[in-house]
Amino acid sequence: MRLIEAIFPADHLDKVKSVVEECEPAHWRFSEKEEKDRIVLRAFFAVSGAQSLVDELQEICSDSDDWRILVLPVEATAPQIEEDDELKEEKRKKEKRALREEIYEDVASGAALSSDFFVLTFVSTIVAALGLHADNVAAVIGAMVIAPLLGPILAVTLAIALGDFKLLSRAGRNAVAGLSLGLLTSVLMGLWLGVNYESQELMSRTVAGLDSLVLALAAGVAAALSIVTGISAALVGVMVAVALLPPAAAAGIFLGAGEFEYFGRSVLLLSVNVVCIMIAAQIVYFYKGIRPRTWLEKKQAGKAARLNMLILGIMLVALIAIIVFAPTGSMPDVPGVGG
Repeated sequence: MRLIEAIFPADHLDKVKSVVEECEPAHWRFSEKEEKDRIVLRAFFAVSGAQSLVDELQEICSDSDDWRILVLPVEATAPQIEEDDELKEEKRKKEKRALREEIYEDVASGAALSSDFFVLTFVSTIVAALGLHADNVAAVIGAMVIAPLLGPILAVTLAIALGDFKLLSRAGRNAVAGLSLGLLTSVLMGLWLGVNYESQELMSRTVAGLDSLVLALAAGVAAALSIVTGISAALVGVMVAVALLPPAAAAGIFLGAGEFEYFGRSVLLLSVNVVCIMIAAQIVYFYKGIRPRTWLEKKQAGKAARLNMLILGIMLVALIAIIVFAPTGSMPDVPGVGG
């Protein structure tokens, strides 16, 4: 349920009335003409139609400067809405989905560089590196809980879906900066700690197999659904961190210790995970109908999304070929271990 409140110039009243009737909110009303010849619309939607009204209002008011649309979530109403069989059937069939503007506001914060993001990335990488080196599963899990990796991933994938190149630039910068800090931190940890070849947690991050693709695809689906349908972002953030933080920390440790072969294997696993997460998220956004508002924006976003999927598809095929023809699907032999 949502309450849409729109403030718009009075000379648009007839057009606004027309689109309100088309969108069929459960209740609506217009205020009297206020100062500066503005009118306030309040429209309550019990099931669907809010996105259509918001889009139409933006189209009507786009030639004006003095307007504003507020989208307010409604937790409950009194008295309760009487649901007839038609309404119950509509609610049953209706998929839960946030408005495009709500999704954008939730995700855009992940594209902002902040001291908290860098501190959490730094701390989580240290915890992950120590956990990997000591073969401490609890420490690795703890690092994934505090790793702030979900925000940049969601921001990048949504920016591609909407064709928002400004958001894509900011989100991409944030993601690269975060991964660079994590890699640099783990390299320093590798110089200090070296490599514990008996650590199953560390050495398992040098293994990339087809099961890695499945895990990363699942993480990408969960990441996109978390913002589209309201699944707990904290829990999904851990799942994304499972796919990104341990292999990134492992790659840095191996690089710092001069183990370039194992470094390459960890980078392969990390690359597979990043590509699969982005592909899965794009598919979810397409399936859920997350697209720009105007026809021109949709056309531009469609071209960007197709180009992105083509590039990601080529990268995925190349990575799969490396996995198949240069398999790393089992634990590698390590110095001083075994016969």
